Amino acid sequence: MTMTNWSKRTKAVHAGTRRSQYGEVSEAIYMTQGFVYETAEDAEARFVALGDDEFIYARYGNPTVAMFEERIAALEGAEDAFATASGMAAVNGVLSALLSAGDHVVSAKALFGSCLYILEEILTRYGVEVTFVDGTDLSAWEAALRPNTKAVFFESVSNPTLEVVDIAAVSKLAHAVGAKVIIDNVFATPVFSNAIEQGADAVVYSATKHIDGQGRALGGVILGTKEFIRGTVEPYMKHTGGSISPFTAWLMLKGLETIDLRVRAQADSALKIATALEADGKLPNVIYPGLTSHAQFDLAQAQMGSGSTVLSIDVGSKDAAFALLNKLEIFTISNNLGDAKSIATHPYTTTHQRLEEETKADLGITPGLIRLSIGLEGADDLLADLRAAIG
Repeated sequence: MTMTNWSKRTKAVHAGTRRSQYGEVSEAIYMTQGFVYETAEDAEARFVALGDDEFIYARYGNPTVAMFEERIAALEGAEDAFATASGMAAVNGVLSALLSAGDHVVSAKALFGSCLYILEEILTRYGVEVTFVDGTDLSAWEAALRPNTKAVFFESVSNPTLEVVDIAAVSKLAHAVGAKVIIDNVFATPVFSNAIEQGADAVVYSATKHIDGQGRALGGVILGTKEFIRGTVEPYMKHTGGSISPFTAWLMLKGLETIDLRVRAQADSALKIATALEADGKLPNVIYPGLTSHAQFDLAQAQMGSGSTVLSIDVGSKDAAFALLNKLEIFTISNNLGDAKSIATHPYTTTHQRLEEETKADLGITPGLIRLSIGLEGADDLLADLRAAIG
């Protein structure tokens, strides 16, 4: 068997491994910012053109970082990857590397607040025009695309309202006008993702979430073809300083070893909890792509085969949301997701707090909305915790 025939679980443990002369089992941390050359001629040659497995400076590349990049690329089904200091460094990096003044971007309007800031505030400052559409409306995508549209951007599953965008259909429309498809794929996770196969040109992850999975470090990654990653992304990233550190890359490698087991267990629990809460009938709304009541249930099943690890509930008001949050005993109130610990977030007052009221209302981010990231605790314990808080 070659690596291409390995399952995702096997790739997540073994892909990209490099061993030193000592034959270590656990991947080595090459905690160095620079590299030594035997001769001046060797240094000159390396700066002219890097050979396989050659490095010159940690901002450009590092053996530990290369292992993480190769492993996540194998898991995602991409040719190459560039690891970044955070998820937002990845989003900013891929968009800034690709776009120039006069270019046009079409984006889904349901985005994380920092992604909206990059599109609305930073890119437009430098002459990029951005059009926002309802990500679930294919006719809106088609109407917004133009001959000068350089890229489309969307979250495959939106944060925090969990709308699912049709990757294959949007990609077909975008490619017809020559635009690249860039997807923030955090909620889908590398475990359930088939985004490259479905048409994405570049996939972005906040490795801070499921890839680390234990709340330890910030990180991100951009995945795509070797030509795009090394020809477009790498020159921008290595000169602007958004690279990941070797130690963080090592943490992410360790996270990948267990990501398949963790994410599948979390998704199983999320489905059990969402199903039970909906059946209880005590909440105005339970949102989870794995429920048949979800507007894009069929698409979620076709695209991911799962509803993944996050659900959202609406309890009707900010006061009711705060009361519920303050009664929780197992869930942690925080603003991360994809962690081994279950986390409850009130997007209206935290992650999406700076959005205009009209925008929040348009996106469905109501005062009563609570996002629940399901961790590795017992599903029955989590459900009992929620039921006690709901009352």
